[in-house]
Amino acid sequence: MRNERGPVYFSGAQVTLVRCLWMLITAIIALMTLFPLVWMVSIAFKPAAESFSSNLLPQSPTFDNFVYVLTEVPFIRYMLNSFFVSATVTVVALFFHTMAGYALARLRFPGREIIFLAIFSTFLVSLPVVIVPLFIIVKAMGMINSYAGLIVPAIFNAFGIFLLRQYYLSLPREIEEAAVIDGAGYWRIYWSVILPLSRPIMSALAILFFLANWNSFLWPLTISSNPNLWMVQLGIANFKSQYSASWNYMMAASTIVAIPTLILFVIFQRQIMDSLKTSGLK
Repeated sequence: MRNERGPVYFSGAQVTLVRCLWMLITAIIALMTLFPLVWMVSIAFKPAAESFSSNLLPQSPTFDNFVYVLTEVPFIRYMLNSFFVSATVTVVALFFHTMAGYALARLRFPGREIIFLAIFSTFLVSLPVVIVPLFIIVKAMGMINSYAGLIVPAIFNAFGIFLLRQYYLSLPREIEEAAVIDGAGYWRIYWSVILPLSRPIMSALAILFFLANWNSFLWPLTISSNPNLWMVQLGIANFKSQYSASWNYMMAASTIVAIPTLILFVIFQRQIMDSLKTSGLK
């Protein structure tokens, strides 16, 4: 480090102090992040009378909460509904998002930048703002209380198109030019060249799309009143009535729902971080 009087050097003790300070801040943030999860698991193993006790470890641990959730409530069906909707949205969204991202990154046509800005501007609009007109459109299309109503509105995602466009802009044009020389058209280039090169970013987006739909609550609550179409978040909310709430059952169900998402994130966290770095986001 240099100032007007000359270079300034930090001693080894100062460097160590700064590192310890950053480690302390990181540890505090990690504890703040993990404590709600630990408390959730703790309540999941507590009986109903002990749910609001201040002790972190259950005095009388029990698996009855999990047994009740998995046997007395059609929670398995809720999880299957969530898995079906999340997987379908992920596959279909990736198919269309890759085509849209490639077109906005490589093809030249009138209004390309305007279309991209229009798509990007939807970042500024949250779901609660458009949920009423979206519900009216879905109702007019006859998709209320159906899997189509849960899946179709969730397919479009401006974040995915933006991320893929940024990724395709970073790819060298020489690869596509070589394919054009060999006689490949746009579809052949997209299918045989672009998609194989998109595996890292697609795997990261697949995880993000799946987790977002797995944890969705507001739109399924709005579109489905049929219990057979409920997703896991609606199933968890069903444990809470107007006058009381079965917190031990809610926490047991939340623990079951959190396990797949935690496993996915731990396994594929490297792909998620690599996608952010290669897309130009900082």
